[in-house]
Amino acid sequence: MTREEVYERLTGVFRDVFDDESIEITDGTTADDIEDWDSFEHINLVVAVEEEFSFKIPMGKVVTMKNVGEMVDIILDMGK
Repeated sequence: MTREEVYERLTGVFRDVFDDESIEITDGTTADDIEDWDSFEHINLVVAVEEEFSFKIPMGKVVTMKNVGEMVDIILDMGK
């Protein structure tokens, strides 16, 4: 899977979780960039990402993610 393919699928997940079709994500996107992205929605987002990509993200990685770019890196590493 390419980085672009991950972004395409991940954009759909973000739009579903936050119910906002206008969301565009980049490597630098953080919770500060998306209005409803709080700690509760972060859990929903992680669960939705795990369902979309069919694997569990280790909790240690979940708590250290600083931005979407790091999330994409984790997804790419998990998909190997």
